[in-house]
Amino acid sequence: MSFQLTVAGKAAAIPYPTLIAVFFVNSSDTDVSIPVEFVDDKSVDKKTPSAIKLVTPSGETFIDQLDALDYLAQTFPQVLLEKSKSQEWVKLALEKFYTKNFKDLATDLEKLDAHLNFRSYIIGYQVTLADIALWGVLRANPIMASVLKSETYPNVSRWYNFLSQSDSRFDKSAELLTNSLNELKKAAKSAKGSGKKETHKASFEIDLPGAEVGKVVTRFPPEPSGYLHIGHAKAAILNEYFAHAYKGKLIIRFDDTNPTKEKVEFQDSIIEDLELLGVKGDRITYSSDYFQEMYDLAVKLIKDGKAYCDDTPTEKMREERMVGDASARRDRSVEENLQIFTEEMKNGTEEGLKNCLRAKIDYKALNKALRDPVIYRCNLTPHHRTGTEWKMYPIYDFCVPVVDSIEGITHSLRTNEYRDRNPQYEWIQKALGLRPVAIWDFGRVNFVRTLLSKRKLQWFVDKNYVSNWDDPRFPTVRGVRRRGMTVEGLRNFIMAQGPSKNIINLDWSVIWALNKKVIDPVAPRFTAIETENAVPVKLLNGPSEPHTESKPKHKKNPEVGTKSVVYANQVLIDQEDADLTEGEEVTFMDWGNVIVSKVVKEGDIVKSIEANLHLEGDFRKTSKKLTWLADTKDKIDVDLVDFDHLITKDKLEEDDNFEDFITPETEFHTKAFADLNVAHLRSGDIIQFERKGYYRVDVPYEEGKPAVLFSIPDGKTVSRYGAKK
Repeated sequence: MSFQLTVAGKAAAIPYPTLIAVFFVNSSDTDVSIPVEFVDDKSVDKKTPSAIKLVTPSGETFIDQLDALDYLAQTFPQVLLEKSKSQEWVKLALEKFYTKNFKDLATDLEKLDAHLNFRSYIIGYQVTLADIALWGVLRANPIMASVLKSETYPNVSRWYNFLSQSDSRFDKSAELLTNSLNELKKAAKSAKGSGKKETHKASFEIDLPGAEVGKVVTRFPPEPSGYLHIGHAKAAILNEYFAHAYKGKLIIRFDDTNPTKEKVEFQDSIIEDLELLGVKGDRITYSSDYFQEMYDLAVKLIKDGKAYCDDTPTEKMREERMVGDASARRDRSVEENLQIFTEEMKNGTEEGLKNCLRAKIDYKALNKALRDPVIYRCNLTPHHRTGTEWKMYPIYDFCVPVVDSIEGITHSLRTNEYRDRNPQYEWIQKALGLRPVAIWDFGRVNFVRTLLSKRKLQWFVDKNYVSNWDDPRFPTVRGVRRRGMTVEGLRNFIMAQGPSKNIINLDWSVIWALNKKVIDPVAPRFTAIETENAVPVKLLNGPSEPHTESKPKHKKNPEVGTKSVVYANQVLIDQEDADLTEGEEVTFMDWGNVIVSKVVKEGDIVKSIEANLHLEGDFRKTSKKLTWLADTKDKIDVDLVDFDHLITKDKLEEDDNFEDFITPETEFHTKAFADLNVAHLRSGDIIQFERKGYYRVDVPYEEGKPAVLFSIPDGKTVSRYGAKK
């Protein structure tokens, strides 16, 4: 039996304290993960009229928050600190602060406000169980929102906001509850309609306009001018989702209409990355397949008086469009336009190169996308598929509505950055008499301190700030995969975002936290000790000779396999763990307790320690659980690499030059010793170094060469080595 917490999302008093406490445990360096299940009801089940039910591995069940928090604090004292000092505050929180009667609250809030005067935490100088309980109850109490905002009790408001901002685990646990209940509501609505005639509303709470089961066709049209990034991945997965949800088809179409930027290399990489993501189109097509059809339709627009050739200089044309002035070439005759387009532009002559073709819509339109947009331009660069056959190419905004209609697309799902151009899309189809295509906008995915522009990413490659497009600091699919993102984690993130129209600037911790849920149950556990100032520990009553025992790689998942653990009387521990005192009892993880007998220091640096094994000691009574490594010839060298964001500003404004916000140092190396099992890992393997975090093997170990492992963020704000994640 394992841990399980069940939470009633509609309980009169939402049990945030227990939920936050469990979130702290799951986010800690312990080897325990407590699954959380939410039920969309007022109690966890009919037999248990309670907001929570915590089941322990021994079979104990707690349905009262006070009892559950007491048990968790006793079991995880290194995470939920100061149990004994917190008891009074926990009881006060659970018994007094849930009330929705402000008069009853006022007296206790005054006491809390007075206590917090000149204090950042309820007890001591760090988050304790008292902070968790009080913050959670105030978060659950609906009348506290206005009280905190009004700052009637300034010290309480300051303390509450400080915890929210300084420790993301508080708000993330609340976010977990909200998101989970939203998913339950969606599932309930879907189940409610399952007995009716199939309308297939498997659409993240949206109905695609005019969608019919079996007839929906969506498309994903990447331009082969760079590698697939996480924003493209969202578009690809959502288009695939709706195609399959309606039992329709997905077309992957390469929008190859700009030969200056496009390469076969990019095209092939996009196909490989889509396959990696599990996105497989029913057809793969190319916009270049339709160059002749698009050319013929452009000629039709000219003949119908709905397009004209324009040789106005680029800057002047841009200025005219901005202010709403007509081009001097707008009233050219159909004959003159046809001559320029079909002879000069088509053949790429000197005269043709001066011209472009513009749609004749409305040069004064409030929507500037309708101010006679350019739809064709010349380009003499050979095309990677059609060679030198064409000297002019359609603009994306002309190509997409035309090819969407020709290919039988029923629904164009695209990010709402194109929203202003939707009327242009519809005008082109109507002007050409093409079958209309329904448009659905969804919000673009943005991340703080992250650039998604292919042009800007190429700049980092060209300037050698990164190794290539698969650099682990890049938001490309290959980059995040190399950093340790799993396909399942990436897909789960995108599916969780859904087709919402909201544009939000996300912190990377959101996606990495989802990824952790995928890797944690299966990542084998190993040991690494930092080389710099590693502390030798002499176990006076330790094994006379080193010996090896077989241990599970993952305590909770035997299917992961076994590993060899070397036990010896001489071991190493990290310098930061060596702040020990003589007579102190600590636990060596996966071995037993140890009593320190001697500590040798030079200044602030611990040089060596002597200790005695005390294997009959109770590990539950020690506050320090330390990793250790036998100091034998079996240990291997590893290079642990961590990364920071490439830019320093969370969100760049339109007038910001990204080159002014380059992070000076973004790569951090830490040399370490690792246990002998790491020598057998292969490139791409994902592991966890106990109490250090998750890692992906980038370069496997070779004799004389260290293994190189990249740290995998786990959703926390700051990494062990100082790089922000």
